[in-house]
Amino acid sequence: MSSQFHLLREQRFRPFFLTQFLGAFNDNLFKNALVVLLTFQAASWTTIKPELLANLAAGIFILPFFLFSATAGQLADKYDKAYLTRLVKVLEIAIMVVALAGFLLHNLATLFGALFLLGCHSTLFGPVKYALLPQHLHEEELVGGNALVEAGTFVAILIGTLVGGLLAAAEYGDLWIAGGGILVAITGYFTSRGVPPAPAPEPGLKVNPNPFTETWRNIGFARENRPVFLAIMGISWFWLYGALFLAQFPAYAKGVLGGSEGTVTLLLATFTVGIGLGSLLCEKLSGGHVEIGLVPFGSIGLTLFGLDLAFASPAVLPAGAPLAIGAVLAQPGMLRVLLALLMLGVFGGFFIVPLYAMMQSRSAAGHRARVIAANNILNALFMVTGALAAGALLGAGLSIPMLFGVAALMNAAVALYIFRLVPEFLLRFIVWLLIHSVYRLRTEGLEHIPESGPAVIVCNHVSFVDALVIAAACRRPIRFVMDHRIFRWPVLSFVFRHSQAIPIAPAKEDPAMMDAAFAEVSAALAAGELIGLFPEGKITADGELCPFRPGIARILDANPVPVVPLALRGLWGSMFSRKDGPALSRPLRRGLFNKIELVAGAPLAPETVSIPGLQVQVAELRGDWK
Repeated sequence: MSSQFHLLREQRFRPFFLTQFLGAFNDNLFKNALVVLLTFQAASWTTIKPELLANLAAGIFILPFFLFSATAGQLADKYDKAYLTRLVKVLEIAIMVVALAGFLLHNLATLFGALFLLGCHSTLFGPVKYALLPQHLHEEELVGGNALVEAGTFVAILIGTLVGGLLAAAEYGDLWIAGGGILVAITGYFTSRGVPPAPAPEPGLKVNPNPFTETWRNIGFARENRPVFLAIMGISWFWLYGALFLAQFPAYAKGVLGGSEGTVTLLLATFTVGIGLGSLLCEKLSGGHVEIGLVPFGSIGLTLFGLDLAFASPAVLPAGAPLAIGAVLAQPGMLRVLLALLMLGVFGGFFIVPLYAMMQSRSAAGHRARVIAANNILNALFMVTGALAAGALLGAGLSIPMLFGVAALMNAAVALYIFRLVPEFLLRFIVWLLIHSVYRLRTEGLEHIPESGPAVIVCNHVSFVDALVIAAACRRPIRFVMDHRIFRWPVLSFVFRHSQAIPIAPAKEDPAMMDAAFAEVSAALAAGELIGLFPEGKITADGELCPFRPGIARILDANPVPVVPLALRGLWGSMFSRKDGPALSRPLRRGLFNKIELVAGAPLAPETVSIPGLQVQVAELRGDWK
């Protein structure tokens, strides 16, 4: 499907991927099989209601994330991550031996103890796996690597769920579950031995054994970078939302759909296939970069299909329950239920993969593992809170479909709140949607745009959407200087305003606005920001470059920063250009999905820049393709 699959052939990624895959498989083989057993055989184990048991199991599994993530983050920053990976796999073998004892004794406390220890195993591995990826992958591989990890994880969940469901319904299934878990854990240990070294970024770190003070300190590391912290909050909400749905599947299958153990497996399989598809599609849709514009897209889908699942659920338990899978599938509306679950997973992938990649790429390397530990702590806090809230609402008489609907509405409210705090998420989405719904954009040379520090980018001006095209292609925020009339365009003004574009007017029209614009440009460059200019000062009327105006010289005289020349190709003649009349006068003159290109040249030192020379450079980058 996409280029990320080449990583599966490389030693720097494949052993880690297999180790992560087997660990996720084992977690879910045991966890979901246990929940299914307790749901359908609860009377022989305990007097606790199956619905409450499912939420209790979910809470027990994630509790260690809250308790021990701070310590795990410290260990991942202090020690080689390949060594820690092998240590964690040895622990997994011991845990599955405890699970075997629990099944042999039919002791619920021992089984929940094994579940708690599995949570400890995942807690220790979490900071390791997500901090290891940036050490072994190039920046342009980070989205693809995360997509493969997320897709692989959910495929492992799917297979573990299928196997766990089958074994839970088989004779002596509990012993097969424990024995299989031990075998998988041993296999995972051998794959972990192939993980290449990942040296510790801070080997001299003194481990703080106090989980409470260290938790607060890790959260402080995360809060130092506001976009990273809010990405973590978005990830945490996703896991609350997803865990709330997943925890209800056994009771939902039995009490709403009228199914048996096989129906639980079907629901989980559908959801996890969706997550895997969505994760893999992320790499393709993002062009191999961290595209946070997909996050709002994912959030919209999570809300819509969460609501659809609530409304599609049958209001009355089907006659003859428990039904076989074939009979369940034959029920009216069941295909709609499965489609809603599948799309929940797809949009969940769109939501979660860019947030993980953003957290990894924008975190400081020296304490990246502790930032990830803070993420795991908050994930756990959110999931525990979600499990408790779900249990309370169900105990108060709320039905499971009603719970799904409430969660979907809450997702919409949380998304709006996060997007208000960080407009970058929503702006990237709007820009991405506007451009990719009209054009097929190809880029070249964008690595010339500095990753940090001040710079000025200059480009030819072909259409009313030039700034949006550049913003869609460049992952770093750009503050464009633009004509005040375009700045006020309906709809687009929202994007320009919240991206902090700088309106400007000609001196003869409004000299005060012009002076204010140059002052704001200087302040932005002094703060290390990126400024975007269209030196022609107007949109071309014939497709050719207009003479560059002296504004760029004034900026460089006051702010000697690098200049990056850019060129847009293929926009002349599109609906937003002035070919054959005003823009939008013939909106479908070239149809939709036209191919366009954005090309960047090497940065120019400010002392070498001249207005005629800069115009020649932009013209050469554009070439003959207008």
